[in-house]
Amino acid sequence: MNTLALKIDLHVHTCYSHDGITTPKQLITYSKKQGLDGVAITDHDTIQGALELANNRELIIVPGIEVSTLQGHVLALSVTKPIPPNLSASKTIQEIHELGGIAMAAHPSVMLKGLRMRMCRDLNFDAVEVINSAAFPFSLSTYLNRKMAVNLNLPQTGGSDAHYAPEIGFAYTLIDADPEVDEIVKAIRKGATVPFGEAIPWGIRLEKEVLSLKRKFQ
Repeated sequence: MNTLALKIDLHVHTCYSHDGITTPKQLITYSKKQGLDGVAITDHDTIQGALELANNRELIIVPGIEVSTLQGHVLALSVTKPIPPNLSASKTIQEIHELGGIAMAAHPSVMLKGLRMRMCRDLNFDAVEVINSAAFPFSLSTYLNRKMAVNLNLPQTGGSDAHYAPEIGFAYTLIDADPEVDEIVKAIRKGATVPFGEAIPWGIRLEKEVLSLKRKFQ
């Protein structure tokens, strides 16, 4: 990994996610504030946020979706078309690959939302999200995710899973690649990645919940 590696948060939501409150403008502002070179916009079951920001000139945008499957969530990166939710995980990964994207196991150790390690062994994933800043308990989640990635011999990534702008960048991936989406995807596939990060502070989590409640009752 060279010292010029790109710093990219590979799991960020916008207000186009049903539970996200980050506007596109806020995403750009906070990503630059955190010193990121880019982000993967991975809204729940929609590509709309990623497409809206695709032509910005301030930040690398990796278009993606966090797809809801029958077995858990799958991150699809480098896709620009919708992927139907509520398919099997296997069928979802097939759809991602047919669109030319890569499929990552999202927060696999998180109860209810993540895919179990035993199931992941039988799926054609390209990488495992090892560090997820929103996961709880953070240290145990990171340990289990890393163990899974090592056992499956898959590249490791990190992302904040931010749903609120100040959460962006608490986890990220250093990627040894040129600053183009295709090159970033190639680098992830071959494992030219190092994940870093920490848990989102509880104060910021609380701020997000308060703002989400206010928005709900407006």
